[in-house]
Amino acid sequence: MDKNTRLPKVGPKAAPSTAPASLWSNRNFLYLWTGTILSNFGYQIYLVALPLLIYDMTRSALAMSMMRAIDFFPNIMIGMVAGVIVDRFSRKRVMSISVLLRLFTLAGIMFLLYANRLELWHLYVLGFVLSAAGYTFGNSHHSVLPLLVDKKQLTAANAQLTFVDTLIMMVGPGVAGVLIAAFSYEVSLGIFLACIVLLWICVSLTRIPETASRATGAKFSVWKEMKEGIDALLDNKVLLTPTLAVLFNNFSASLTSGVLMFFAVDVLHATDQQVGLMIGMGAAGGMVGSVCIPWLRKRYGRGRLYVGCVLTEVLGFLLLVFAHAWWVIGFGLFIRTFAITMSNVVYFTIRQEFTPNHLLGRVAGTSSMLMKLALPLGLFISGIWAEYLPIPLLFLMSAVLTFMMFLILRKHSFANVQ
Repeated sequence: MDKNTRLPKVGPKAAPSTAPASLWSNRNFLYLWTGTILSNFGYQIYLVALPLLIYDMTRSALAMSMMRAIDFFPNIMIGMVAGVIVDRFSRKRVMSISVLLRLFTLAGIMFLLYANRLELWHLYVLGFVLSAAGYTFGNSHHSVLPLLVDKKQLTAANAQLTFVDTLIMMVGPGVAGVLIAAFSYEVSLGIFLACIVLLWICVSLTRIPETASRATGAKFSVWKEMKEGIDALLDNKVLLTPTLAVLFNNFSASLTSGVLMFFAVDVLHATDQQVGLMIGMGAAGGMVGSVCIPWLRKRYGRGRLYVGCVLTEVLGFLLLVFAHAWWVIGFGLFIRTFAITMSNVVYFTIRQEFTPNHLLGRVAGTSSMLMKLALPLGLFISGIWAEYLPIPLLFLMSAVLTFMMFLILRKHSFANVQ
């Protein structure tokens, strides 16, 4: 990140216009917002049911962790290709096909489960396809949003989507546990299937403008179009800086996230109920952050707000270093999730505003892939560290690394972006 680079203090110029109508009067936004709620709720049930199903099938922690890794791989393996697809073809069609692919994949899992023929490798293969389709849908969703809402409403729109996502992450696992205990895996997955059907209906009802600048007659080359996305990200000085910052911060966070639950249970002897409350406190921080971001955005420039969020994360890490009880970890998670939620909304909005829309899918795919690359390394290091060294020192390392990033960003011209 070049310290001498001078970034604009204002966003892209827009033609004078009257104040945009409320988001809640925007029918197309409401369709996608409703579909997102339904899809995320069903997915939370899936995330709880699947590892429990694998445990019942194998009694193996390794099999469960492998499924988690497979759920994570599509982000790295197909991120750039998904971006090319989103930018090249009709985004509404890409969204519809992605939803249908998830529907048929989940139906395949349920059929094998009902027929009592489900095996572990089925879940690995079908789970990868389901995650890949979900990631492609998410990229399309991100690229479509600037076409549906006024530029002035992007921060509020992203905040609303983040709020409901965090709320569902907070209550979803508990609901999923009740459903699994009261009924069966088949019923729980059936609810997810119904949510996917409703999402497809919402997407079908949404009117999505096509990007006029997409080349329709040019020869299709995946490699060439991926390179265009990479070049667009590298040339975008406003977006490249926070992308590298997120990459660095993801590494710091992964050092902590890989061992935090182990530390709470094994060292602090937290009960299952206390762990649940601890996670709930973290989710509550995300909800508060998504509510506060539109108000803070009006008072501070996005660069200053992003830098402030990084410093707030440092405070959250330091609370973990000195945690002597589960509730201290809960407060640390509350502070960190509060800051991370706001910085994510800022980043998503900057990416949508400062990227030409016909390149947004590829830029989103490339940047998302880059930001996730450091996660496996951090998780591996934290696992080895926890075997031989005190875990609080790992939390301290995360705090120091994040504070270093704050010092760099504070002096960087990115802090002046409005």
